[in-house]
Amino acid sequence: MKRLVLIISAILALAAPAAFAMEHGGHGSHGAAAHEEVVNGVKATFTVQTMAEAMKAMGMEMPKGVKETHHISVAFKDAKTGKQLSTGEVMLKVQGPDKGEQTRKLMAMQGHFGTDVTLAKKGKYGIMSKFKLDDGKVRSAKFWYEVK
Repeated sequence: MKRLVLIISAILALAAPAAFAMEHGGHGSHGAAAHEEVVNGVKATFTVQTMAEAMKAMGMEMPKGVKETHHISVAFKDAKTGKQLSTGEVMLKVQGPDKGEQTRKLMAMQGHFGTDVTLAKKGKYGIMSKFKLDDGKVRSAKFWYEVK
């Protein structure tokens, strides 16, 4: 299963340049922003989309056996200059409506960071992120996302 997740992540990373070429406004292929927040001079823009939407945006079919239901990505920009910040470490913790938790390290993917998670039950999910970019400061952001 881990191998399948790595393969899908690699596919997403390799397909991202083509997706960015088709975007309008810098985040179009990742769906609408689920949350935006400025944290200590860094603008973090989070998107959440179903795996089916993510694969369709890349012109690919959903591989069999994928258990993860959603792709979460975050892009960082300097809040003053708008310069893209694309290197660093990003961790994500998702708490489901049943209080179950998932923790993921996000993979750098052509200007943003992303991972696949399971949001299978309807209800509100708490999404918490800690990130350390090149300046060495640890920042955090959190928001609620509802699966209907």
